[in-house]
Amino acid sequence: MFRFEDAWVLGFLALIPFGCWLRYRVERDRSTSIRYSAVDAVVAVGQGRSRWAHRMPGLLRALALVAFVFALARPQTGMTSENVLTEGIDIILALDVSSSMLAEDLQPNRLEAAKLVAADFVAGRRNDRIGLVAFAGEAFTQAPLTLDYSVIRTLLTELDIGMIEDGTAVGMGLATAIKRLQASEAASKVVILLTDGRSNRGEIGPVTAAQVAQALGVRVYTIGAGGRGLARMPVSDPLRGTSYANVQVDIDEASLREIAEKTGGQYFRATDTESLAAIYDEIDELERTEIEVQNFTQYEERFPLVLGLGLLLIMIEVVLSQTALRKLP
Repeated sequence: MFRFEDAWVLGFLALIPFGCWLRYRVERDRSTSIRYSAVDAVVAVGQGRSRWAHRMPGLLRALALVAFVFALARPQTGMTSENVLTEGIDIILALDVSSSMLAEDLQPNRLEAAKLVAADFVAGRRNDRIGLVAFAGEAFTQAPLTLDYSVIRTLLTELDIGMIEDGTAVGMGLATAIKRLQASEAASKVVILLTDGRSNRGEIGPVTAAQVAQALGVRVYTIGAGGRGLARMPVSDPLRGTSYANVQVDIDEASLREIAEKTGGQYFRATDTESLAAIYDEIDELERTEIEVQNFTQYEERFPLVLGLGLLLIMIEVVLSQTALRKLP
């Protein structure tokens, strides 16, 4: 950033042309003539010299005056910095990777839709730490809390069916997510849990995990992913290869709703990819922090450089006036 601290001084620049004109008039009125019987010698002396050379001292003097006015106006350059004051949110994404997530009522299937929408959610966050938990028959931490959103998005793409023993351990998934938040000192601690079934595995039940979350001040948003009625799902057979079957959508909405209510969160139902994206958008708005930004600008004085330039021009003008461009009396 650049500015003049005393910009009003620049008004004196308008006086410089007037001063130059006035000096020219005075010098012209004082000029005298010298009579020579022969001017050949004088003409020879002037040969090779620019017709504008005699004006150089005046030009240098005017430029020096411009530099002095700029110096008096105190030119300054500054650098602006900002302090962002925010109490960030710690968020754990807990995603179901059981085999039923291959159902295609969400396009291209439940798991891929959940991964894509979650990746968009991560990309839209600022100043919040995000972690990732995957669960099926068991649960494990795919990524601890981090501000490196590119890592989270990469790990989301690597989630796949079969990476964990099959089943649906909703309570274990939630408990693992809560454990990652246990030591968090963030102002807000959140778990976004997505599943397409009902809990049938694990040592910890969903409601028990919800009670732990409530005690630790963790807010849980639950998402039931799946359409209504029947869903088309691929079935692998060693002899016939992959075939498709229609399976009944079975989401334990009562349990998911209870988890959300106990912890101060909300329960959502995603029946297609568009509604899932809308759910994440709503959660994104619900879990926004107000960021206070303070701007600071530090200026440095630059007038010594301009003043030095003016003095240099004056010195050059004096030297030229007393040597190469000296006038006859």
